[in-house]
Amino acid sequence: MIPPACCGRNSAIKASSDSNRETQRMMTLTGRPALWTLVLLLVLGHATARAAVEASVDRSRIALGDTVQLIISATGDDEELSAVDLAPLQRDWEILSRSTRSNTTIVNGKRSHERQLHLEITPRRQGALSIPPFQLGSASTRELQVEVGDAPQIDPGADSVLFEASVDRDSVYVQGQLILTLRLQQAVNLDGRSISDLDLPDAFVVPLEQKSFQRQVNGRPWLVHEVRYAIFPEQSGTLTIPAQSFSARESVPRRSIFDTNRGRLVRLQSEALNIEVLPRPAAFTAATWLPARNIVIEEEWSSDPAQLRVGESITRTVRVRGEGLQGAQLPPVLLPEVDGIKHYPDQPVINDTEISSGLLGSRSDSVAIVATRAGRVELPAIEIPWWDTGARTMRTARIPARVLKVAAAAPTTATATTDGASSAASSGPEPVIVQSGAVRVWQVLALACALGWLLTAGLWWRSRREVTGGSEEPAPARSPKAAYKSLLAACAADQPQQARKQLILWAAARCDRGITSLEQAATLLADPALTSELKALEQSLYGQDADSWRGDQLRAIVERLQRQRPAGQPQRDEQLRLYPAA
Repeated sequence: MIPPACCGRNSAIKASSDSNRETQRMMTLTGRPALWTLVLLLVLGHATARAAVEASVDRSRIALGDTVQLIISATGDDEELSAVDLAPLQRDWEILSRSTRSNTTIVNGKRSHERQLHLEITPRRQGALSIPPFQLGSASTRELQVEVGDAPQIDPGADSVLFEASVDRDSVYVQGQLILTLRLQQAVNLDGRSISDLDLPDAFVVPLEQKSFQRQVNGRPWLVHEVRYAIFPEQSGTLTIPAQSFSARESVPRRSIFDTNRGRLVRLQSEALNIEVLPRPAAFTAATWLPARNIVIEEEWSSDPAQLRVGESITRTVRVRGEGLQGAQLPPVLLPEVDGIKHYPDQPVINDTEISSGLLGSRSDSVAIVATRAGRVELPAIEIPWWDTGARTMRTARIPARVLKVAAAAPTTATATTDGASSAASSGPEPVIVQSGAVRVWQVLALACALGWLLTAGLWWRSRREVTGGSEEPAPARSPKAAYKSLLAACAADQPQQARKQLILWAAARCDRGITSLEQAATLLADPALTSELKALEQSLYGQDADSWRGDQLRAIVERLQRQRPAGQPQRDEQLRLYPAA
């Protein structure tokens, strides 16, 4: 599950500018010893950092008789995983096998060592079973929960190869997540296993990680493979998942090198599935439709906001995570105009991560804030309404309003020197004491920074000379179907930045040309309605009304163009192949 939203100040706080000034003052007074003391403290702090110990399982829902992979990982050189006490685990679980692995990596001169203990376990009973914490030195893992259901029922007279399709729910909201599982169960060895490609024109499909495990049914061992997909329907009504095909050959031992017996050919089909896609409910009154299992929002500051001064800059990062959503569906978090500050947003970071329940989409929006006056400055609350697909109710993820007490700008060195000169002119000359050792240290640091900037600028200039063509790099190669689905998702979420990026990728894949701008895409696609809509998209991106852009019109145009297959473009028939059994 996603951890609860953070409502207070994030713990990742850097040293403030006041602390930097204090450090500089101390080094000026004490010279070199202060610098070496600081370095020594940093080295000792790094050496005493505690190693991390974690435990994870490959699945959180299983059936009685299934096996689960439990992995206990430890970083550091002093952790012996053989010392882990497994007795508490064996109360509810039987350990079938164990193995250890180790990995050492060196990155930028920093060495890291990781050890892993792999356990294959099977439950002793049904119900909600826990995997207890494991103690290793002063660190321990967190407790894990696994739901164990009824033992699967297989007809004793059934064939030795079974293939079926199932979904995690009978109904799903439009643009919500549906998990499809294609399950292959085999009691014999198979060669050349393959499953047909899943093609759903009215849904966005994301393949998830394939899983394999063993199962005992009435004393008979079975090897189970699961191929999973996260499906996001794009329109309400009935979503039909067509029957999926599986083919393989039964493995038979060869008696000689001249034996051409390839074994029995196995071809199976799953049943077609019909899923009810629910429309957006009237009870959801927000502008951006977000159907999810859970949404969390949290903030992080680059330094302590309580010590902000006029003229200083601070970076605020707001992260949104949605369980059961793609990152492209999450809305941007924008800071409105606030009296007393200027803000400069950065490019968002959007990611998708697979978890046990499907996809976990994330979005990070960073903005640099510069205080322009001293006093009280209030940042408004951030609220993201979303629809809880489990409880079927509207909820709101929220960061409360924050008040910044901006201090006046610190007196500069020039001002202090001027004041000192005026005082000296009136009261007579005073000796000036300069610590030459400290001055040399800062001079060396300043020279090193200057050389670093010159080197960076030279490398940048050289790389710019090697670039040919326009001011942007060509869009990376991507399949037309994936680019098309991503573009529809961006339009559905009313996100102009993502829509621009995905449209360029889609046009590049569709036309098989290097495209770097919306103007090039409009020229190659040569559609008047698309050209007009892309001009409106550009105006919203670089104008003041980016929040008001809606992607319905662009989405309709793209869907129409997608149905018009370019001449000479063949229909691709890709197959998802199962990996062979170990």
